Amino acid sequence: MTIAGLVRADLRALQPYEAAQQVDDTIRLNANEAPWSNTADRFRRPLNRYPEIRPGNLARQLGEYFACDPSRLLVTRGSSEAIDLLTRAFCRAGSDNILTIAPTFSMYGHYAMVQGAAQRTVATRPERDFEIDVDAVLEACDERTRLIFVCSPNNPTGTLMPRPALRELLERRGEQSAIVVDEAYIEFSGEPSAVELLEEHSNLIVLRTLSKALAYAGARCGAVMGPVEVIRILNAIQAPYAMSTPVVECVEDALRRSAIDEAKGRVAEIVAERERLMSAMSSFSFVETVWPSAANFFLMRVDDGNAVVRRARDEGILLRDFGASLPDCIRVTVGSKAENDRLLATFARMGGDGS
Repeated sequence: MTIAGLVRADLRALQPYEAAQQVDDTIRLNANEAPWSNTADRFRRPLNRYPEIRPGNLARQLGEYFACDPSRLLVTRGSSEAIDLLTRAFCRAGSDNILTIAPTFSMYGHYAMVQGAAQRTVATRPERDFEIDVDAVLEACDERTRLIFVCSPNNPTGTLMPRPALRELLERRGEQSAIVVDEAYIEFSGEPSAVELLEEHSNLIVLRTLSKALAYAGARCGAVMGPVEVIRILNAIQAPYAMSTPVVECVEDALRRSAIDEAKGRVAEIVAERERLMSAMSSFSFVETVWPSAANFFLMRVDDGNAVVRRARDEGILLRDFGASLPDCIRVTVGSKAENDRLLATFARMGGDGS
């Protein structure tokens, strides 16, 4: 059995919506579209016409960018939509479950709850830099564990799952679960994407996004990559015309070679600033721990998380408080050099030498 066999039985034969045919240089009287363009329309493709039901050219560009065969890829509205599609496809309400580590991205559990699926969690330990214990993950699974989500680098800890550990998880769990590797922050790690393992491991699904490294969070564009049959089923579940014409066009532009090269330079700047910030934070007397990070953020523990977040906000800087799950822990996103300098100056005014 392949992991496509883990998909809900009632969805395996589901066919995608059949959209009205689109043929260039024809009079289109088959889709109930307006025959005129809005005067505010400034796009290459007219907005009075529906976009492609699935953006073929964009899928090919993303396939090239992510080094993935387009037949294994579905364009999604950010990686969040991919998480939703996967949870709906694999989990039967009131019966199946997902497994996540803790702490991690909260939307895995959110979509499981919406679907009526249970969530199992495996805690990671701060004293071991939130390392994922493969044995513990496997022990926490049961025969109803359909999806195992691994965010790597992990949000909010910045932890990167080493390739040998990922291979072990893929091999030992086999076709009993789909292993979903969420690589929203992989470009900041300097490590290769798990996409290169897709041919080798038929239980692997990889999520990518343009929100972080390409600075396109507002466009809401990402991709889910995996076995062809799983992608076919997700395609049938996804809403028709999911990607709007303006988004398709702006993302096509973002995937031009010059734009990608510029983004790589920006990523290198963020990584350098991350290391500078983390080093500086360690010198403040009220900062207790700064954990290693492979992302565009880092996690730290301070002596009074609420007070630090409140003081920063008073000075116009927003930080993310994770005190509910990690007492006195704060996640800091790496900003521009000027923004980071303002943060360091704010911390210096709070106390400690910061030298």
